[in-house]
Amino acid sequence: MSSDELSEPELRPDDVLVLDDERFTTDNVALVTGAASGIGQATAVALAVNGLTVVGADIDTAGLEETQTVVDGFDTTGRFHPVETDLTDNTDVESVVEAAAAAGDLRYVANIAGMQQIDSIAEFPMEQYDLLTDIMLRAPFYVAKRAIPHIEATDDGVGAIGNMSSVHGHYATQAKPAYITAKHGLEGLTRSIAAEGGGTLRGFSVSVGYVLTPLMLDQIQDQAAERGITERAVVEDVMLGQARTKEMMTPTEVANLFVFGFSGHARHLNGGDLLFDGGYTHTYE
Repeated sequence: MSSDELSEPELRPDDVLVLDDERFTTDNVALVTGAASGIGQATAVALAVNGLTVVGADIDTAGLEETQTVVDGFDTTGRFHPVETDLTDNTDVESVVEAAAAAGDLRYVANIAGMQQIDSIAEFPMEQYDLLTDIMLRAPFYVAKRAIPHIEATDDGVGAIGNMSSVHGHYATQAKPAYITAKHGLEGLTRSIAAEGGGTLRGFSVSVGYVLTPLMLDQIQDQAAERGITERAVVEDVMLGQARTKEMMTPTEVANLFVFGFSGHARHLNGGDLLFDGGYTHTYE
């Protein structure tokens, strides 16, 4: 592989943020959607490393098995339970939330599952709009709806729901209208959770720029072939052209934001957004 080619970063134990938190025990449960790959997989692993029981939801059973293998290979006191889940199916959502509640005290939810479709508004296929918003906006709402009563039923009602937003939850670019609509909606859901949580159940979001996931690698390779430039040039000049930090985040770096957000160190993070974008959003030339 040449130095201009990129590959998916390896999940390594030393890269995971490990925090001393009284609620990070196997008696407490985190539900993670999109747990079969990318950011969702890294978050599931990181939360298990931090000692939690993690229920991972995804439609990709082979990917869930891979996540299980990674967790098993780490020195962790936490546990991982995979649950095949179609987030567009109400019954599946209800089942995975109940599975999480049955595994212990459900306190944390990481709504991470997502997809992308590149088209202008005028050309956007409505079936793809419906699928994208079902997965990325309706499902987080319904997961929260089903999970909140369980979080409130714990002995102290302490917990948090973290939503995977994006720099596209802060501004819009061309040809991603459904994605942008969903991410802006997630910011509203986050604030609604905070408004109703009574201070003990918190809502927060995580916003990042480009992350080196398998899905992103495919996009980089396509862009490189289309433009006749190297993969690294696609990242530094095309994708991160506006950013100040010319390096993509890794899935584990994003997962660490969820670890922090769920911890007691973030007890004042409520309705807010963890914006880690390398200067992408608030600096420009």
